[in-house]
Amino acid sequence: MDDITFLWNGWQALIRIVVVGVLCYVALVVVLKVSGKRTLASLTAFDFVITVAIGAVYGRLLTAKDVSISEAITAFVLLAILQYVFSWLQMRYKIFRKIFTANPKLLYYRGEFLEKAMKKEGVAKSELIGEARKKGYGNFEEIELIILESDATFSIIGKLTDSDSATYKEILNDC
Repeated sequence: MDDITFLWNGWQALIRIVVVGVLCYVALVVVLKVSGKRTLASLTAFDFVITVAIGAVYGRLLTAKDVSISEAITAFVLLAILQYVFSWLQMRYKIFRKIFTANPKLLYYRGEFLEKAMKKEGVAKSELIGEARKKGYGNFEEIELIILESDATFSIIGKLTDSDSATYKEILNDC
């Protein structure tokens, strides 16, 4: 049976964590910088998975004596490559965009809360009211539409003229 240490495992274990942690932190920053802004952008579901995986690799590296720095850096590079490949696939093929990227959803339009869409997206009316307050709207009569964006942020759009609605036509057509 392995020895179990509860409070102290010696200076060597602590020094290893500091040295490995600093070196891999620097390596991770370099990998993320090289992999581009997309890796650090607002999170889609795939981005979230990559972020959690990177955190798991880093955490395991810090606490497991049997994981080398080269193995951790290889894992970081692999995750960055996967991020790039899946981003490329999403840009090139519509099917991948549908699988990995959520479409924006219209939740409020011209004085009406779209209850069916809100229920499907798990958004309460009180949440939309709070978001409107955060954006400085005191009255829903000032708001034309509220969109739940693909990165789970809310876009709250004031009253529009016909010429203003160009960037919202796709979402309005889905209604």
